[in-house]
Amino acid sequence: MRRGSKWKLIWLGLLGAAIATELRKDPQDREWNGRVAGVVPYDLRTPDFNRFKNAVWNHEDDRIFTPNPFGVGWTINVAQVVELVEASRDN
Repeated sequence: MRRGSKWKLIWLGLLGAAIATELRKDPQDREWNGRVAGVVPYDLRTPDFNRFKNAVWNHEDDRIFTPNPFGVGWTINVAQVVELVEASRDN
């Protein structure tokens, strides 16, 4: 099995676990976002620009890895990476 295939299987497993987590809840309690096993974030709500921007370009969030604005896992907060690069150039 190729390395990329393993990651796809892991991602599909996490996605399935996220969906199962929500479907186990009463319909009125389903939020479609949370964490798989209390660790891996998921957000299955319809994505919007603000949630995308806050995940990918947020100077106010000190984290480099932020929860994906849609799907399972994390994304990179590019604003923090840019700040780190600029700070390293100043030194």
